[in-house]
Amino acid sequence: MTTPRLPPIILDRLRSFDTATVSNAIEHFKLRDQTTGYTNNEIKCHFPNIQPMVGYAITCTGDTSCPNDSRPSNVDKLVEVIEAAPKPSVIVVQHTGHDRSRSCFIGDIFSSVTSKLGAVGFVTDANVRDVAGIAKRTPEYQVFSAGTVASHGWGVFFDFNIEVTVAGLTIAPGDLLHGDANGLISVPFDSAEAIADRAVDVIAAEKEMFAFLAGDDFTIDELKKRFVPHE
Repeated sequence: MTTPRLPPIILDRLRSFDTATVSNAIEHFKLRDQTTGYTNNEIKCHFPNIQPMVGYAITCTGDTSCPNDSRPSNVDKLVEVIEAAPKPSVIVVQHTGHDRSRSCFIGDIFSSVTSKLGAVGFVTDANVRDVAGIAKRTPEYQVFSAGTVASHGWGVFFDFNIEVTVAGLTIAPGDLLHGDANGLISVPFDSAEAIADRAVDVIAAEKEMFAFLAGDDFTIDELKKRFVPHE
């Protein structure tokens, strides 16, 4: 997979903003409909207090919930894909199998392994386990999942580097992802630097708005002039 890479300074700048701010910055450029480009509430951020996750998507499908599964796990193939992918990377696994509510694709050992290979996070519509272990052993590693389960089951990974859909967001290999406690979004690659610039303006505008709301000059008429829906 050949994926263009942004200068690290742009990724660092994007990482300095929360995901809601980056989402507002993207809206300014009218690159997509405002109801698209982000995950729904079917998955959640498990480590809301760490720095926002920013990285390039590695995609695949998988299952860990099929009883008496004799299929090869293909974990070695996944490791090869992660090793070859642009860094920092975010692993995205769409569940396609027996029982999504019981599938579990990551725990503290796998977060440690993939972190060593350059991954900064993991996104799945299935589950995670060993949450405390992940926080302890890979404290800067983010996980988005539908929930938690106790067992890893029998992990099998299928197609790699394909377009997947997780929690309503369609993700292609190499897509730039940004995620934190607010959720997960895709960032249009070609406009990433301009989006980072715009995020500064978003913060400034919000600061001005909150100062107005807290000030003695607050009036309903002035509020109507200033208020911008969805900001």
